[in-house]
Amino acid sequence: MDDVKIILSFLWVALMLCYLLGDVLRIFAGDFKPGEIEGREVKQIVYFGMAIIMVIPIIMAVLSLILENPLNSWVNIIVAIFFFVFNLVGIKGYKAYDIFLLIVSFGFNALTIWYALTQIF
Repeated sequence: MDDVKIILSFLWVALMLCYLLGDVLRIFAGDFKPGEIEGREVKQIVYFGMAIIMVIPIIMAVLSLILENPLNSWVNIIVAIFFFVFNLVGIKGYKAYDIFLLIVSFGFNALTIWYALTQIF
């Protein structure tokens, strides 16, 4: 198996772990109230949307191993850019520990894009 595919897969796993660590820290810090986001009740459709967003890195870890190039590279680049922009848009409302974890996740996104580009060019 191609080493870059393994690296890409690992980068998606690392990204997912950063997101999960942020969620765990939010719970332990008391920044989380079950059933609410920013004082508003959360509907099931919102949880469904959050589940979709959070499962994408898991799917990408698998796809990175099974897709062939150049499709593999382009999918990795597009999804990594999506997560970079998605997190950048929401970063202003986060606490220091979340901002730190998002900066680390931006690094993983950048590495994903860079490694994927090495497979194209």
